[in-house]
Amino acid sequence: MTDSGGDTPPAVLNNKRDATRYQVLVEIAARQPAVSQGEIAETIGVTSQAVSEYVRALVANDYVEKGGRGRYEVTKEGVDWLISRTEGLEGYLEHVTSDVIESVDVDAAVALGDLVEGETVGLVMRDGVLHASPSGDTATAVTVTGGAAGEAVGVTDFEGVVDYETGTVTILPVPAVTEDDALEPATLASHRPTDGLLATAGTEAYALATRADCRPDIRFGTEDGVAEAAVRGLDVLLAAVTDQLPRHTAVLREKNVPHEVLNGDI
Repeated sequence: MTDSGGDTPPAVLNNKRDATRYQVLVEIAARQPAVSQGEIAETIGVTSQAVSEYVRALVANDYVEKGGRGRYEVTKEGVDWLISRTEGLEGYLEHVTSDVIESVDVDAAVALGDLVEGETVGLVMRDGVLHASPSGDTATAVTVTGGAAGEAVGVTDFEGVVDYETGTVTILPVPAVTEDDALEPATLASHRPTDGLLATAGTEAYALATRADCRPDIRFGTEDGVAEAAVRGLDVLLAAVTDQLPRHTAVLREKNVPHEVLNGDI
């Protein structure tokens, strides 16, 4: 009989004896026809005497056929039994992976003080990075790993909302090298946010930033990277070559990030 999947543990896990019988039969199938019961015992962590008893039972149940000394082969009935139990394990493993493990949402945060595992902490967003504070806040979580101040710790069991506002993205279109128009370096420098990031997308944009003596905070300003910075509360000036603008604005609209394009070009 095939074990059902879902959230019910398969029969092979009901008790240690069934699980060990499954392991022994798998090892016999992998090693047949010359089978060393001592090697099986070492592999699965039981005594040789225990393996011998399991092998005798498997032979008695017609799951294994015994040949000469130390020679065994798994029968069709044994293969069918393995398949049925393996199908049950696969279904259970899928349940554990998708419904159990993935439901335990663990994030990383920078510790603002020395923290221990199991401590309730406050969550704050600073410079676009989640931080865990020993004192409470509008949002709280529980640490799953401890750490000293400045180290990354794991947090879960979130409650409340982290108090911060989404940043804005200001886009400065930069003409491609094949276009006649060119921007003066001062144009970029005058729009750079005081408390924000400068991102460049395209070689022409990077060259403009270099001429303006403005080192980019994000050298390769991908659509998702720029949007993520704004979502985490940072203001961004994006200098982007004109042919890259539609991709950036599409992602910003999709993620509901406030943005504007300078010069009214788009």
